[in-house]
Amino acid sequence: MDTAPRRPRTVTRRRSALAGLVLAAAVVVGLTGCTNAVAMQPAPSANAAACAGAQVRLPATLNGTLPLRNTSAQATAAWGSPAAVLYHCGVAVPTVSDLPCFAKGSVDWIRDDRGQNVVYTTFGRSPAVQVVIDTKRATADALQDLGDAVSTLPKDGHRCLDPQDVS
Repeated sequence: MDTAPRRPRTVTRRRSALAGLVLAAAVVVGLTGCTNAVAMQPAPSANAAACAGAQVRLPATLNGTLPLRNTSAQATAAWGSPAAVLYHCGVAVPTVSDLPCFAKGSVDWIRDDRGQNVVYTTFGRSPAVQVVIDTKRATADALQDLGDAVSTLPKDGHRCLDPQDVS
């Protein structure tokens, strides 16, 4: 016969309930660690293999001071807190534009001024990348910082032209 003292069932139930609460708290803490991710939507062609190749080459900082942050969508990135530069790979590929077009390093970009934000879209790359820069918090030098990653995207034959080239 077993003579060891037995614990009342209520103590065992309380410990089980306490263990369940600790586990639930750990899950909540783990999930709240993800809340600092920048909420973004993926571009239509975000699943392109070339976007993944560029994504792994994105720099840890832009403009020397803006740290890379987690985002909530594939083929996206954000730098700064709050985000000052947003990156989307897989946006629609522009073929003709009347917006200013210029080369920064080996990448051609189209510039679209939208008040405080300037939207830059790669030209002559497929898939295309779009970078939105908050001009009060970052500069277009961010494009140079992104050049190594973006230059890995395949060229599609288009390029920025000088006005002399089209006369």
